[in-house]
Amino acid sequence: MNKKVVSVLMAGALCSTMLVGCGGKKAASNNSGNAGNKAATTKKTELKYDGEIKVWVADNAVDFTKDEIQKFQDKNSGLKNAKFTVEPVGEGDAASNMITDVEAGADVFTFAQDQTARLVSAGALEEVEAGNAAQLKKDNDEGAAKAGTVGKKMYAYPITADNTYFMYYDKSVVTDPTDLDKILADCKAANKKFYFAVDNGWYQTAFFFGAGCKLTYDTDDKGNFTKCNIDYASDKGLAALKAMATMAGSGAWANGADASKATDVAAIVDGTWDSATVKQLFGDNYACAKLPQFTGGDGKKYQMSGFSGYKLLGVKPQEDADKLAVCDALAAYLSSGDVQIDRFKALGWGPSNLEARKDDAVTKDAAMMAVFEQMKLDQTQGQYPGDYWTTAEGLGGDIVQGNITASTSDDDLMKTLQTFQDTCKSYAK
Repeated sequence: MNKKVVSVLMAGALCSTMLVGCGGKKAASNNSGNAGNKAATTKKTELKYDGEIKVWVADNAVDFTKDEIQKFQDKNSGLKNAKFTVEPVGEGDAASNMITDVEAGADVFTFAQDQTARLVSAGALEEVEAGNAAQLKKDNDEGAAKAGTVGKKMYAYPITADNTYFMYYDKSVVTDPTDLDKILADCKAANKKFYFAVDNGWYQTAFFFGAGCKLTYDTDDKGNFTKCNIDYASDKGLAALKAMATMAGSGAWANGADASKATDVAAIVDGTWDSATVKQLFGDNYACAKLPQFTGGDGKKYQMSGFSGYKLLGVKPQEDADKLAVCDALAAYLSSGDVQIDRFKALGWGPSNLEARKDDAVTKDAAMMAVFEQMKLDQTQGQYPGDYWTTAEGLGGDIVQGNITASTSDDDLMKTLQTFQDTCKSYAK
């Protein structure tokens, strides 16, 4: 692919031109043009800063990020004396650490999209300048752009679109990866298992969302949960719950989503983080596909859906306008299409940038192609209260423990769904 600068802001990071942002002191700008005519549409402002900037990324991304920051620094002469420190704080811990002590936290940091509301509420994220936000929305997967948004404001830069689940399978066993009934039949005939984690609120949405149910939370601009939109206690929810119970009683199902712990596995719903493990398990029979269709408790066919998640880059609010300008430009650079391609090649992280997805290295990766197909069916994972995950674990746990089976009456199943629904609503004030 011919590499190109993919946003006006990102071009600014490369050419010492950018939109300076600091609270209400953002420089005037014209972002109506595209990257090809950036010189005519972006006010040139040289980056100048000789202080320290702290960056948090996942442990396996530290070396890659250091190399990219060096390139960014080399392209901006006004930063030759700036000190960039890259520390290994993964996206799973970054939000909690930032919220605990914003002042001591990183200036630029990677985090998972389900932490956006908490970070905004804690005052740990600087809002992305409106013109730059519009360009980021244009350049990236729609869900990735939404993932960094709270209320009507964008607070983060998308860097990946791969945090979802799909199906890995052994093609010597599974003859039709599009239909769950057939997958279970093939697994049973081969004395193998289909792995699916029903006691996990992330995975179990594949059935509920697939049947047409909704479960989302509204938040205000401060990240507070204001409303739960849920209809699990319905015919659709009943169809999904009965389908999970039927799967559990098939004799070919195992609970779980960790390929390293799977035994006698012929198919597993998992993510890209386990691709190397699955390749070893299946060898030449390794194959990937979007999630299959399932037969609901009402006898109808439904396409599994589910959650999609993203990794984002956040910038902490700064008192120093020059420092904030550098942090904004760095976040833009690290989230650019070209860097996303390099990150995929180095770490296997799937790009959110639409142009980057066309790179040969991405299109030839079977797992990434399954991810992108699945994401077309998924719902972007928004903000969910921590208690939701515990409640969902309990719902799925009743299936695992045999308290809910294919023979459980519809009335009892509906009571279970109503209790679940009422509990989820109670988390929004």
